[in-house]
Amino acid sequence: MKTQHGLAVISAILVVALVASAASFMAWQQQLWVRQVENLSEQAQSRAVVQAAMQWARSILAQDARDNQVDHLGEGWANALAPLPVDGGELTGRLVDQQGLFNLNNLVRSGGTSAADIAVFRKLLGLLALPPELAALVADWIDPNADVTYPGGAEDSDYLALDPPRRAANRPLTTVDGLARLKNFNADALERLRPFVTALPQPTPVNVNTAPPEVLAAVIPDLTLDQAREMVKAREDRHFKDIADFRAHLPKSVGQINEALLSVGSRYFLVSGHARFGRAKVGLQALLERESTAWPKLVWQKNI
Repeated sequence: MKTQHGLAVISAILVVALVASAASFMAWQQQLWVRQVENLSEQAQSRAVVQAAMQWARSILAQDARDNQVDHLGEGWANALAPLPVDGGELTGRLVDQQGLFNLNNLVRSGGTSAADIAVFRKLLGLLALPPELAALVADWIDPNADVTYPGGAEDSDYLALDPPRRAANRPLTTVDGLARLKNFNADALERLRPFVTALPQPTPVNVNTAPPEVLAAVIPDLTLDQAREMVKAREDRHFKDIADFRAHLPKSVGQINEALLSVGSRYFLVSGHARFGRAKVGLQALLERESTAWPKLVWQKNI
């Protein structure tokens, strides 16, 4: 009898333990489910808020176009959106003029390589201590033909010999990240070049009011980097109202310039937005195209 009573007590303890374990497991599962629902809700709110950053950018650009046709770094669009508190989180955003950078797709115009733009890109590469031959490599990747540009170019025969093999794109770049697929274009070269180049869907002039010194020096053949830095510093007090004004402020040592490669206004802007709700963080990046005073169009967007 004592043995049976002892077994009954042990069985009762085991049942209680199992019930307690099951209850704990169910409670943990419920907490996990609640946490997942909260995360999904916070992510949805973050995505909705970060979309608001794009609408903010469009509104700023449209208003700026109505005000004037000159774009410079003293305008409202150039100021980053400070962390803006929203219910349960915050939103940040900024706009960057893409025409202050060298457009890699300028290297090919009307189906053929552009000697003037290749010269600009070669000078930029030199200023960044990168091999100037990379200019031919990028041009061959973009141009629609199979002719190798010398020195430094590469076409299908070169890319098919790589591991893994691939073909030249023979079409414009969509983003600067596309350079990673080019032969001999390593990560270091890409990161050194990234702050000074862009990939826009059509040829564009360089905005002399927003270009960094390296790009400004590259697009003006006789302009040194030190001279470009001085012009950028002076530009902080007074932007260039037109190309004639810009030309008047060039050093006397600078000869003829190609005005077709220059502008004081821009059409393409990159908007970046970040939103946080609770534990959820969402980032978005988009390229906007502004035509006159019309509502800016979305060219592409991606999560970051």
